[in-house]
Amino acid sequence: MQFFKFKQSGVCIVITIKEIADMLGISTTTVNNVIHGKTNQVSQKTIEKVQKVIEEYEYVPNMNARNLAQNKSKIIGFAMKAKSEKYEKNALKDTFISELVGAVEKSLRISGYFLMIYISEDLKQIINYVSTWNVDGLILFGMIGDDCILLKSKVSKPMVFIDSYFSEEVMEYINVGLKDLQGGYDITRYLLDCGHRRIGFVADNCLGADKERFLGYKQALREQEIAYRDKDFFLITPGEKELEKCLKDLLEYTKGYTALFCVSDYYAVIIMNYLRDHGKRIPEDISIAGFDDNAYARIVRPSLTTIHQDVSQKGEIAVEKILKLVNGEDIEERIIILPTELIVRQSVKMLKK
Repeated sequence: MQFFKFKQSGVCIVITIKEIADMLGISTTTVNNVIHGKTNQVSQKTIEKVQKVIEEYEYVPNMNARNLAQNKSKIIGFAMKAKSEKYEKNALKDTFISELVGAVEKSLRISGYFLMIYISEDLKQIINYVSTWNVDGLILFGMIGDDCILLKSKVSKPMVFIDSYFSEEVMEYINVGLKDLQGGYDITRYLLDCGHRRIGFVADNCLGADKERFLGYKQALREQEIAYRDKDFFLITPGEKELEKCLKDLLEYTKGYTALFCVSDYYAVIIMNYLRDHGKRIPEDISIAGFDDNAYARIVRPSLTTIHQDVSQKGEIAVEKILKLVNGEDIEERIIILPTELIVRQSVKMLKK
């Protein structure tokens, strides 16, 4: 039977729904229906009587009892595969990640669910943890290649992926992604339209979303008959000590380019600040473009020209899909690819063509 708690004179007392019903002279079914919002067949007068008692005694549902009765935990797990070096063992410091997780948590909370989080660069470690969680479903971020195959073979929970790129063998999965290739193409094309012909590409890997953005960059160059050279890809090494050395190398690297397309606003802003600290003027000496349009892009000066994506929408859609799976509903649209938008600000210089 469902239990509730209320406070009276500073003492927490446990009573049953039956006792609430007896107190008001109505059935336990009616009390339960009012508590859970099922009031179609309950009179307004009865609803008000039940709500008055609830408010007067500050009743708090015993969620464990309710969830046990429904055979649900009301918890959704969120697991992220991420390089620990990049985030210095705290991925939530990154505004993209924090906005995404925040959107997922808010959407779940509104729907009456709770969130559990686990972040690791080791997929096997992720699987070991999430497979033991008492969760109703999982949202997984940043998976690539064969990760989905391994996850589905080891974890039986409903799963929805965000920003994940899998091998062709993976057929049945739900993913909320982005037109990464189109975004990479659009920002590079804008740089080309501004007269830039020597454009460097900056990233810390060439996998998943970053690979798609790189392919868009190369496509835009190819259409303008500009040959791509291996040295045009500048590989950032994450980690505080390694990054400092990379930035020193990048300062020298910029001598051969008029513009840089950074695969994220995170790196674009770090690079802008470093170059300015070492005498480079932006955009007078070199133009910088990013990707994401997060808080960094709007705060930095000069403000960053970038590609906008709706990160919160990604999280909201992922929650919508996982809750449908949890409730046994059909999913018609399994691959959701969200659009991008070019945002022109002040970090790119128009050159004479």
